[in-house]
Amino acid sequence: MKPELMPTSVTESLSPPASQYPARKRWTRAECERLEGLGIFDQQHVELIEGDLIDKLGKTRPHVDTAALLFGWLMPVFGGRRVNHAAPIDVAPEDNRTNQPEPDLIVLKREYSESPAYRSATPQPRDLDLVLEISDTTLAFDLTIKAALYARAGIVEYWVFDLTGRRLIVLREPQGGRYVTITSYNERESVAPLAAPASSLPVATVFPA
Repeated sequence: MKPELMPTSVTESLSPPASQYPARKRWTRAECERLEGLGIFDQQHVELIEGDLIDKLGKTRPHVDTAALLFGWLMPVFGGRRVNHAAPIDVAPEDNRTNQPEPDLIVLKREYSESPAYRSATPQPRDLDLVLEISDTTLAFDLTIKAALYARAGIVEYWVFDLTGRRLIVLREPQGGRYVTITSYNERESVAPLAAPASSLPVATVFPA
């Protein structure tokens, strides 16, 4: 009769060393441009963040509605030629190799029609007055990974619309890779962008009822 096998007691940590996790492919902008040229992304819209390809499809109806309401407010404030929807931007030089974010909306410092070179170039951080993201399932990502990316680039003002919490989070004063001033505005409040201090946005007006 064979002796009964008994479970072995494990006294050491069960956490595996980091080297046992599978390697993650870190994409570059050059690689993504080659894939795009081959038509790989014809049926899928992605943005490159910290080497990861983030799916930009599947936006919810509230996300789409808030984007439309924001665009309608921004246009008379800044002029239609300064407001871009889902446009790729450059970030800090050290981050550009593995990042090309596409914010939901951006506001340029000047009209893109001013010169052919300005129209054809990807907007630089110095070209931007305001960057806006609309968050439903991505709030933590937008307030951490993207916020750090935009702060390192020196983007002066970053607005995050929290659809679940029905609030606007305004991030300003980029210093040392982070935003020093972070303020949350609820639906009873209004806020004006730094580039248009006389134009206040009533927060409630951009959240669908």
